[in-house]
Amino acid sequence: MFHRRTLPIAITATAVVLAASVTTLASATPAHHTTPATTAPTTSAPKPTIVLVNGAWSDSASWSGVVKRLQDAGYPVAAPPTELRSLSGDSAYLASYLRTIQGPIVLVGQSYGGSVITNAATGNGSVRALVYISAFAPDVGESAAALTAKFPGTHITDDPNAPVPTALSPVPFTQADGSTGIDLYANADQYRDVFLSNRLDNADSSELAATQSPVTAAALGDPSGQPAWKTIPSWYLVSDDDHLIPPAAERFMATRAHARTIDADTPHAAQVTNPGIVTSLIEQAATTTR
Repeated sequence: MFHRRTLPIAITATAVVLAASVTTLASATPAHHTTPATTAPTTSAPKPTIVLVNGAWSDSASWSGVVKRLQDAGYPVAAPPTELRSLSGDSAYLASYLRTIQGPIVLVGQSYGGSVITNAATGNGSVRALVYISAFAPDVGESAAALTAKFPGTHITDDPNAPVPTALSPVPFTQADGSTGIDLYANADQYRDVFLSNRLDNADSSELAATQSPVTAAALGDPSGQPAWKTIPSWYLVSDDDHLIPPAAERFMATRAHARTIDADTPHAAQVTNPGIVTSLIEQAATTTR
């Protein structure tokens, strides 16, 4: 979740040098020839493309600190936008985008972006690792809204019976088919607490709140399909100071997915406040693809 718009990334590696030995024949003949030592051409597996998927109430620019670090390390990186209209539609778009990438992929999702990668990667043999950053990792039939409410601790609402979470404001809009959809915006005065756990100053938090991308109520309630984490190795960052997804819910999802998990003193938008920690976990996942 978080900021205006920046994007992409590329990589380097090491090689193994093999030396051929020379054998000299000892005989009575007056002369002999030796074959010069040769060196095999160096080869290196290409670094995977890192694809970063943002969640709700943010945009691709929320990854800017992570993008810079990965690019500096030589990784190709892409951060395609998440439309935040429906889980099925967002996942279908990402799945199509992934098919345009050649070579191995490490797919990273933050918050609602975790639901998107869970569905988009299913059946794609190029996706070698999934990385969840304070993210939803749903099983079949689960929604982001239901997983948020599964454990206590979220600050997204102080009234579990409210039709709309109290930290959000609904904005009706007309859809292409003429029906009415509902966009959910995070309230500006609660943004710093819910998404950043008050880790950024008021000025930076206010800018992020002003440039947020809303998510539809339908997207948060959409049931997930067959999860890719059942067949693709996964990594998970549990944010111990997450005020949106309860940390207990994150641990539950990470454990269920058999993810390699780290716990960190980070807020929900860990990629914004702690890009170094996030990058380190992504690089751990990337090393397994080579």
